[in-house]
Amino acid sequence: MLYIAQWKIALILLVCFLGFAFNVPNLLSVPDAERLPRWLPHQQLSLGLDLQGGSQILLEVDTDAVIRDRMEALVDATRNVLRQRGIGYLNLGIEGATVVFKLRDASQADSVRELLRKEDTQLQTRLGEAGTITVFLTEQELRERRRAAVEQSLEIVRRRIDETGMREPVIQRQGQSRIVVQLPGVGDPQRIKRLLGKTAKLNFHMVEVGATPEQAAGGRGPAGTVVMPSDERRSSGPAQYVVRKRPMLAGERLVDARPSFQDGAPVVNFRFDTLGAKQFGKATQDNVGKLMAIALDDRIISAPVIREPILGGSGIISGSFTTQEAQDLALLLRAGALPAPLNVLEERTVGPGLGADSIHAGKIACIAGVALIIIFMVMTYGLFGVFSCVGLLVNLVLTMAVMSLLQATLTLPGIAGLVLSVGVTIDSNVLIFERMREELRAGRSVVSAMDTGYHRAMTTIIDSNLTQLIASLALYAFGTGPIKGFAVTLSIGIAISMFTAITLTRVMIVAWLRRTRPTALPI
Repeated sequence: MLYIAQWKIALILLVCFLGFAFNVPNLLSVPDAERLPRWLPHQQLSLGLDLQGGSQILLEVDTDAVIRDRMEALVDATRNVLRQRGIGYLNLGIEGATVVFKLRDASQADSVRELLRKEDTQLQTRLGEAGTITVFLTEQELRERRRAAVEQSLEIVRRRIDETGMREPVIQRQGQSRIVVQLPGVGDPQRIKRLLGKTAKLNFHMVEVGATPEQAAGGRGPAGTVVMPSDERRSSGPAQYVVRKRPMLAGERLVDARPSFQDGAPVVNFRFDTLGAKQFGKATQDNVGKLMAIALDDRIISAPVIREPILGGSGIISGSFTTQEAQDLALLLRAGALPAPLNVLEERTVGPGLGADSIHAGKIACIAGVALIIIFMVMTYGLFGVFSCVGLLVNLVLTMAVMSLLQATLTLPGIAGLVLSVGVTIDSNVLIFERMREELRAGRSVVSAMDTGYHRAMTTIIDSNLTQLIASLALYAFGTGPIKGFAVTLSIGIAISMFTAITLTRVMIVAWLRRTRPTALPI
């Protein structure tokens, strides 16, 4: 008890110094923090939406659209299978989450069902009256597709938000098909809504050569084509194009997209992967002199003429963009396409005034709690109470330093967790000091009582803190939003309390004991 190695004391002082150093940026504004010397940390504590103000958007993934796309793909696959085998059919179409068609020859029903099962082992078929066949997916497969769509949407939303350079956004799943996006410090979320509202499915279609302007204007083209509206800002350009329904290349093969300038106009440079480069090179080689429509979410953003084969796997999208539009388009293409549309269900804007009020109230609560604890500890335990209060203040400093280092977000519930961790820190010292009192009453000497007090209280302290830490981890694992903020701050405070209450105060008490050689403890 009385001997503490010099390297341990040096390590304890170093940890305390680093704690104060990591808190220096929190005392400065962002520009001032960036001008700090390089050897000092620059990370500042991130404030949550309820403290800093900002915007919150609640999105819902349209999982029904995923099922519709799967059914449309299933219609195309069924049509191809039947045509390849020369099997006659009628009324092939979608009914809800099933594909239904009728065979001209009902005796072929069994062989057709077998062909479809070979085409896709996940398909289920049901034979109805007069050769009617229903093709569908199992409920488990439908649930799995919906779940995968939500998870993929969550990841792509996170990528899109991260690409904007926004600091400490909160993006998390809510319920079965909803996503909550919290953007601290963002007062106008309109650009973010535009970025998240686009599915960003990029396809390259060839414009149908034989289509007439009348067909495009009428909204119906030749067989195997589709009419797409154009967003090009050209006075002489058509408002819509007749393009081949099957794209020559999909945007999934893109590996990079960056905004740039060509002849002073904003454009987007894109690059394909190896397979995409080969497909793109062959498609452009076979269609020199023809129009290629670049479609984003079934709207044509550019329809350039292929003047020569593009064999390098990269190209340029030019569509009379503004600089911001070119940046946003490149961002969307880099982040990838959403598997399903996102619908904005709710949008909230929290003003900085509410955040300032919350911070002020949290400061008052924290200062009042610390002040009352200091008064109680000094009145009850005297000098040892002063030592414990020093450890308490260091605990607060180290907690904020760790949160700054980890870039954890401090929320209003997090302040509540911070206040609670103050009580946890003092609780450990109370256990130790009360144990010392019991040992003195039992007739032990001063040194023996101190040594036994630390030794025997250790088991209770570890048990108490470990129990609270497990509860905090459970809150973090199963909670969402504010509950997680509370759990993070409380967990960090509990872990640091083991250092300040046991190690730091022990060093101070031992130093006092060696210097004064007391005959009685001041408790």
